[in-house]
Amino acid sequence: MSEPKPAMKAKHQRLVLVAIALAAIVAAGLFAAYALRNQANYFYLPEQMSANPPATGQPVRLGGMVQTGSLERQADGITVAFVVTGSEAATVPVRYSGILPDLFVEGSGVVAEGSLQADGTFLATNLLAKHDENYVPRELEGLHGEEAAQQAAETVSYGN
Repeated sequence: MSEPKPAMKAKHQRLVLVAIALAAIVAAGLFAAYALRNQANYFYLPEQMSANPPATGQPVRLGGMVQTGSLERQADGITVAFVVTGSEAATVPVRYSGILPDLFVEGSGVVAEGSLQADGTFLATNLLAKHDENYVPRELEGLHGEEAAQQAAETVSYGN
């Protein structure tokens, strides 16, 4: 009569479980990376976009300053064309159709989400206007010290 084989030792069971857990973690990471491959938006400065442009149609973000004197409104009333410039002399022409953010002005910072077109124009689908650390809301312009604090406090108390 043959005796049954002994069950797997506890040490070997732990090793198998650890190996299965590691394989599951790696598989989950690869699955997440595959699922998000088209969702990543890369950030480019004008210098980087000129030196190494992204593929045509690839969603990216372009950040820089709106060149003074470059803002042009098109005849349709909702399309604007402007130039984004960086710290070096590189520039990228941008076209955007939609409502401009309140803080969007020439000479200010902007982050444009969109894609580079075959003709070298960046077609923006969303604009994010940036402001400097000295930003003051329109409601508080011209007020100083305690007047500004009182106005801000009244605005907050009305909102509650």
